[in-house]
Amino acid sequence: VQLVESGGGLVEPGGSLRLSCVAHGFPEDYFALAWFRQAPGKEREGVACISKMDEAAYYADSVKGRFTISRGGAKNSVNLQMNNLKAEVTAVYFCAAQFGGYLGLDETRFAYWGQGSQVTVSS
Repeated sequence: VQLVESGGGLVEPGGSLRLSCVAHGFPEDYFALAWFRQAPGKEREGVACISKMDEAAYYADSVKGRFTISRGGAKNSVNLQMNNLKAEVTAVYFCAAQFGGYLGLDETRFAYWGQGSQVTVSS
Protein backbone atom coordinates (compact mmCIF):
# COMPACT_ATOMS: atom_id res chain seq x y z
CA VAL A 1 0.00 0.00 0.00
CA GLN A 2 1.39 3.37 -0.99
CA LEU A 3 -0.06 6.89 -0.93
CA VAL A 4 1.40 9.45 -3.32
CA GLU A 5 0.56 13.15 -2.96
CA SER A 6 0.99 15.90 -5.54
CA GLY A 7 -0.04 19.51 -6.13
CA GLY A 8 1.60 21.41 -3.30
CA GLY A 9 3.57 24.59 -3.79
CA LEU A 10 3.74 28.32 -3.20
CA VAL A 11 0.64 30.48 -3.62
CA GLU A 12 -0.21 34.06 -2.75
CA PRO A 13 -2.83 34.89 -0.11
CA GLY A 14 -6.29 34.63 -1.59
CA GLY A 15 -5.19 32.13 -4.18
CA SER A 16 -6.14 28.47 -4.68
CA LEU A 17 -4.38 25.12 -4.80
CA ARG A 18 -5.52 21.58 -5.42
CA LEU A 19 -3.80 18.66 -3.76
CA SER A 20 -4.16 15.15 -5.14
CA CYS A 21 -3.43 11.75 -3.64
CA VAL A 22 -3.46 8.32 -5.24
CA ALA A 23 -3.72 5.22 -3.05
CA HIS A 24 -1.90 2.33 -4.71
CA GLY A 25 -2.36 -1.27 -3.71
CA PHE A 26 -5.64 -1.14 -1.83
CA PRO A 27 -7.30 -4.55 -2.18
CA GLU A 28 -10.76 -3.47 -1.12
CA ASP A 29 -13.27 -0.76 -1.91
CA TYR A 30 -14.38 -0.21 1.68
CA PHE A 31 -12.02 2.48 2.91
CA ALA A 32 -11.70 6.21 3.48
CA LEU A 33 -9.15 8.80 2.48
CA ALA A 34 -8.31 11.93 4.42
CA TRP A 35 -6.03 14.93 4.53
CA PHE A 36 -4.09 16.07 7.57
CA ARG A 37 -1.63 18.94 7.94
CA GLN A 38 1.24 19.91 10.19
CA ALA A 39 2.39 23.49 10.48
CA PRO A 40 5.86 24.38 11.78
CA GLY A 41 6.01 23.95 15.54
CA LYS A 42 2.49 22.55 15.76
CA GLU A 43 0.91 19.13 16.07
CA ARG A 44 -0.60 17.42 13.07
CA GLU A 45 -4.32 18.11 12.67
CA GLY A 46 -7.11 16.73 10.52
CA VAL A 47 -8.44 18.70 7.58
CA ALA A 48 -11.01 16.59 5.71
CA CYS A 49 -12.07 12.98 5.15
CA ILE A 50 -14.14 11.23 2.47
CA SER A 51 -15.64 7.76 2.30
CA LYS A 52 -15.06 5.78 -0.89
CA MET A 53 -18.35 3.92 -0.57
CA ASP A 54 -20.80 6.82 -0.48
CA GLU A 55 -18.55 9.86 -0.86
CA ALA A 56 -19.74 11.31 2.43
CA ALA A 57 -17.34 14.03 3.58
CA TYR A 58 -16.27 15.36 6.95
CA TYR A 59 -14.40 18.63 7.53
CA ALA A 60 -12.55 20.35 10.32
CA ASP A 61 -14.41 23.49 11.37
CA SER A 62 -11.41 25.62 10.41
CA VAL A 63 -11.69 24.74 6.70
CA LYS A 64 -15.43 24.49 6.14
CA GLY A 65 -16.54 26.65 3.24
CA ARG A 66 -13.02 27.07 1.86
CA PHE A 67 -11.73 23.53 1.32
CA THR A 68 -13.47 20.75 -0.62
CA ILE A 69 -12.51 17.09 -0.57
CA SER A 70 -13.64 14.90 -3.46
CA ARG A 71 -12.91 11.65 -5.25
CA GLY A 72 -10.40 12.08 -8.05
CA GLY A 73 -10.72 10.85 -11.61
CA ALA A 74 -8.23 8.04 -11.13
CA LYS A 75 -9.18 4.95 -9.19
CA ASN A 76 -8.55 5.26 -5.46
CA SER A 77 -7.63 8.92 -5.67
CA VAL A 78 -8.73 11.97 -3.73
CA ASN A 79 -8.42 15.71 -4.25
CA LEU A 80 -8.41 18.61 -1.82
CA GLN A 81 -9.41 21.91 -3.39
CA MET A 82 -8.27 24.82 -1.26
CA ASN A 83 -9.61 28.30 -1.98
CA ASN A 84 -9.10 31.74 -0.52
CA LEU A 85 -5.88 30.61 1.07
CA LYS A 86 -4.40 32.43 4.03
CA ALA A 87 -0.89 32.36 5.47
CA GLU A 88 -2.02 30.37 8.50
CA VAL A 89 -2.75 27.29 6.38
CA THR A 90 0.93 26.98 5.48
CA ALA A 91 1.87 23.42 6.40
CA VAL A 92 2.90 20.03 5.15
CA TYR A 93 -0.24 18.25 4.00
CA PHE A 94 -0.48 14.49 4.37
CA CYS A 95 -2.81 12.04 2.69
CA ALA A 96 -3.99 9.16 4.87
CA ALA A 97 -6.11 6.05 4.38
CA GLN A 98 -7.90 3.49 6.49
CA PHE A 99 -10.02 0.43 5.86
CA GLY A 100 -13.61 0.51 7.01
CA GLY A 101 -16.43 2.96 7.43
CA TYR A 102 -14.90 5.46 9.82
CA LEU A 103 -15.52 9.03 8.74
CA GLY A 104 -13.63 11.49 10.88
CA LEU A 105 -10.25 13.02 11.66
CA ASP A 106 -8.84 10.94 14.48
CA GLU A 107 -5.38 10.24 13.10
CA THR A 108 -4.94 7.13 15.22
CA ARG A 109 -7.61 5.50 13.04
CA PHE A 110 -5.49 5.86 9.87
CA ALA A 111 -2.90 3.18 9.20
CA TYR A 112 -1.48 4.40 5.90
CA TRP A 113 0.21 7.73 5.25
CA GLY A 114 1.82 9.59 2.38
CA GLN A 115 5.12 11.43 2.56
CA GLY A 116 3.53 14.87 2.67
CA SER A 117 3.33 17.82 0.33
CA GLN A 118 4.39 21.34 1.29
CA VAL A 119 1.84 24.12 0.91
CA THR A 120 3.11 27.65 1.46
CA VAL A 121 0.88 30.71 1.37
CA SER A 122 2.94 33.86 1.14
CA SER A 123 3.23 37.06 -0.82
